[in-house]
Amino acid sequence: MNKEWSELNKKMQTEIKKESTFCIGIETLSQLRKGLFEELHGFKKELDREDFNAIPFMNAEGYHNKTIAYSIWHIFRIEDIVTHTLISADDQIFFSENYQKRIGSPMITTGNELEKQQIADFSRVLDLDELYKYAEAVKVSTENILKNLSFADLKRKISDSDRERLISTKSVSDYEKANWLIDYWCGKDIRGLIQMPLSRHWIMHVEASLRIKDKICSANSAKPGKRR
Repeated sequence: MNKEWSELNKKMQTEIKKESTFCIGIETLSQLRKGLFEELHGFKKELDREDFNAIPFMNAEGYHNKTIAYSIWHIFRIEDIVTHTLISADDQIFFSENYQKRIGSPMITTGNELEKQQIADFSRVLDLDELYKYAEAVKVSTENILKNLSFADLKRKISDSDRERLISTKSVSDYEKANWLIDYWCGKDIRGLIQMPLSRHWIMHVEASLRIKDKICSANSAKPGKRR
């Protein structure tokens, strides 16, 4: 794990454990997320649109066996679901701002159910500009939600009604590779959700995407006439 990101993540987790440093911890989390988001935005400057659909590590074990487009989708669908459906109990940005149509996505889920070529095919149909707008909107919304949390809110458990609301949105696929997320999220309190997926989940997928990018750029540099 990137040392700077790892240290910020550890610092944030320590700070939000105490009421006296809770607000500082939220600022530390914002700093971490800002750096990670800048990495995601950098891909648009460095890569062609087709590169966002590439899976150079298709048969590998790990987060890097995806595409970059999928990874962006996955990070922010999960965050939208968790922050709005479970923490704020309101409408996901994906639905309220009609992002399924805007992005051109054939599905509304987190994408955990997709595998290998399905991930590449899914990535290919997405409107990348709208996907980035969605990511930005979710990021900003999440950070507004976090700033309005109190230290006492961190101990709030996800309730049965929260769970039913989550299921009713159909945002998590029934497929076994995806539906474990419901039990996973609903077994946490708000502090647990901040730690995963609102921070560590970002780190894992951004680092995987950087590995994908490096592989793509290396392959592209060997192609005559390909942008470097």
